[in-house]
Amino acid sequence: MTESLSANEVTFRLSRSRRSVPRSRAALHAVLGGWGVGQDVLESAELVLSELVTNALRVPVPSDRQVGVRIARSLEDGLLRLEVSDAGSGRPGVRAPGDEETCGRGLLLVEAVAHRWGVEERAGGIGKTVWAELKAPDIVVEPEGREVAAVMVRLGQRVRVWGEWRAVLTVRTEPYAAGGLAVVLGLDEGPALRVHAAEPLTVRDGGVPSARESGEGTPR
Repeated sequence: MTESLSANEVTFRLSRSRRSVPRSRAALHAVLGGWGVGQDVLESAELVLSELVTNALRVPVPSDRQVGVRIARSLEDGLLRLEVSDAGSGRPGVRAPGDEETCGRGLLLVEAVAHRWGVEERAGGIGKTVWAELKAPDIVVEPEGREVAAVMVRLGQRVRVWGEWRAVLTVRTEPYAAGGLAVVLGLDEGPALRVHAAEPLTVRDGGVPSARESGEGTPR
């Protein structure tokens, strides 16, 4: 799973495997936990995203085509938006399966839970995006962060460097030749950051867990 983050949205891509559904739910939990979304909205969002990802994985496309996911929030409207994109053609619609049918209820559930939903063509690419919006009145503004000494930075936090937030993957200390202690932070993107232990850094907690060790390919 590969990912991209900003203050109000997270996007990532999933391989076409059964493991992608629980992975999408894990990412959703991490994001919504940081946004202060309540349990009721979280459970509804989990159901909606699971159904949308499951449907996308069933679309008949080449196995190397990945599924795109976007989780976004609108603070002004109090809305949570979930988008799932695939490379398949056509427009899915709500079905009314019989009592003995074991599938075909995905969009029926989405329609029942979501505030609204729809389908649109992917901008600048093949395939489509199925989206759903849920009312999330308790969604909150993410804190800008706090200043701490570099020696206080911990794994799992995000640090503000080069004008962007970077996830901290490793933390180690080493002595300067002239005396004093340096902190070396391994980040999810870019080179490691090496600073004096007492230097102030802006950090915040939480975020989507890094998936760089998952071994999955680049987005398509």
